[in-house]
Amino acid sequence: MKAMVLLSGGVDSTTLLAMAVEEYGRENVMALSMSYGQKHQRELWSAEQIAGHYGVEKRDLNLAEIFCHSNSSLLAHSEESIPRGSYGEQKGSAADGLVSTYVPFRNGLFLAAAASVALGSGCGVLCYGAHHDDVAVAAYPDCSAAFVEAMDRAIFEGSGGQLRVMAPFVEWDKAQIVKKGLELGVPYELTWSCYEGGETPCGHCGTCKDRQKAFELNGVKDPLLIGG
Repeated sequence: MKAMVLLSGGVDSTTLLAMAVEEYGRENVMALSMSYGQKHQRELWSAEQIAGHYGVEKRDLNLAEIFCHSNSSLLAHSEESIPRGSYGEQKGSAADGLVSTYVPFRNGLFLAAAASVALGSGCGVLCYGAHHDDVAVAAYPDCSAAFVEAMDRAIFEGSGGQLRVMAPFVEWDKAQIVKKGLELGVPYELTWSCYEGGETPCGHCGTCKDRQKAFELNGVKDPLLIGG
């Protein structure tokens, strides 16, 4: 069995890559990273370093043009600023219930595009790192268990039963993911989560706050903040 892992360069997808390597062997694992016009291009550099660390083949797709009409604050062309505060706080101030960093159906497009690449590469499993905290009281609907189940069914049917979506973290919180990663020796110092396009984590955006809390709950300091 060959597996493809959607690798963003963040904590969740990197932990998932480590698990896939352990289960299938690095020679049977591929990584796929997506450029979609995000402000935090720094994560793509991290994905390269992580794939190199694990010695897996890595491929890249550029889907930026698809999102050119979106004004999501996560996108480089947007005039909106990345909001500060937890996802729960952000959602409370959003009229439609979605946070401003939600990119319209981004993960659905990622999975659909990745399915084609995975099938063409002989993979039978597509690994997706969405987790329970991503749902953030429904702020990111394309991270929910219902969404994952629907995409798995669609991809399985659309591939003639050749490909399944595996999302083992969909009921996990980020602290549980970090716990698993620490057990596996994941090089979290290579990962990147911050939505800002800077050289160091801002510490204030929703994903920075989630990350910091996950490491704190495991009794360790985020390696990106050590010495900072």
